Amino acid sequence: MDSIIVRGNGPLSGQIPIAGAKNACLTLMPATLLSEEPLTLTNAPRLSDIRTMTELLQSLGAEVTSLAGGKVIAMSSHDINNHTADYDIVRKMRASILVLGPMLARDGHAVVSLPGGCAIGARPVDLHLKALEAMGAELDLRDGYVHATAKKGLRGGTVDFEFASVGATENALMAATLAKGTTVLNNAAREPEIVDLAKCLRAMGAQIDGDGTSTITIQGVDRLNGATHPVVTDRIELGTYMLAPAICGGEVELLGGRLDLVAAFCEKLDAAGVDVTQTDTGLKVRRRGDHIKAVDVVTEPFPGFPTDLQAQMMALLCTAEGTSVLEEKIFENRFMHAPELIRMGARIEVHGGHAKVTGVDRLKGAPVMATDLRASVSLILAGLAAMGETRVSRVYHLDRGYEHVVAKLRGVGAQIERVTE
Repeated sequence: MDSIIVRGNGPLSGQIPIAGAKNACLTLMPATLLSEEPLTLTNAPRLSDIRTMTELLQSLGAEVTSLAGGKVIAMSSHDINNHTADYDIVRKMRASILVLGPMLARDGHAVVSLPGGCAIGARPVDLHLKALEAMGAELDLRDGYVHATAKKGLRGGTVDFEFASVGATENALMAATLAKGTTVLNNAAREPEIVDLAKCLRAMGAQIDGDGTSTITIQGVDRLNGATHPVVTDRIELGTYMLAPAICGGEVELLGGRLDLVAAFCEKLDAAGVDVTQTDTGLKVRRRGDHIKAVDVVTEPFPGFPTDLQAQMMALLCTAEGTSVLEEKIFENRFMHAPELIRMGARIEVHGGHAKVTGVDRLKGAPVMATDLRASVSLILAGLAAMGETRVSRVYHLDRGYEHVVAKLRGVGAQIERVTE
């Protein structure tokens, strides 16, 4: 099993290229199931989750080819010969549930295993199912699988989400493109990944209005065509690497970065004493002084502070001047990285959905263990600021969401290596 070793070594300098968004790509790939014509994605990230989605689509009969070293994904679903998404594949990744809506919309039936993924809370799929029921789907849950049918095809309907679920919005949006009539999604998620999916679907011939707002309207069409679509920049990878110079000092430019993708995050960085500047090629980040100031953070759906940057922000605040409070409002059990940071000398108190972080002068290197995807990279960031050596184990989580993390951080001067134990 691999580990990553990090040694704190002072300021960073240089450029880090930001990949296409994992969460966007994992949503765009199932869109191929909506059409018999080819769908090609450019600017794709090279991650284990992408390989898992590739395996899932291929198991359904889709042709999926990786080109240009993995940065281009060419897909064709002209011959879908299997409508069962098996547990052995789906259990690896929650995004697998996103094949349900497209298969049901196109062919009127689908059987999909209930999904797995990171252990950061219950994260049920009931909103996905209620949305499809509002479009006329008949659902039966048995033996760990969702058995879905729409014998006469899906029909337009009104979907009122109890909360702004990203995955449920994506599933409903794809399904509605081929439903008969008009579908309205109320309290829809507003994330950039939703907007990116809508752009791709429109390129395929879908009629969609209101993406990026809380109300999305879809007029169903008889068929969708093929398209070529560039995957949007990964705002979570972007925010993660923006924290590296904030923690270590120095100045780093994040190539492909956009302020509109991380506006709420940048507001907190500014309050903490970090400058973020838009350039012609990305975002430039530097710490204004020698120390970070404490700030309070509340995670919220977009355009609020992203839950997927909470763990990384906590690593930054471990050495801030003063006391910060982080409130997690999206997922329960998302402070599992706190005990590992405490092993490095951090002062953190967790009470339910709140974590109080009192800054210390310096963290100390220690052996730590990653508990989920974002926790793993938060420990690497903490190691960059720590005195001595930090060894992060169970980094297989990392491969699900960050490509070439060691090479990217080495490129700006970090002392980091990956070793096989």
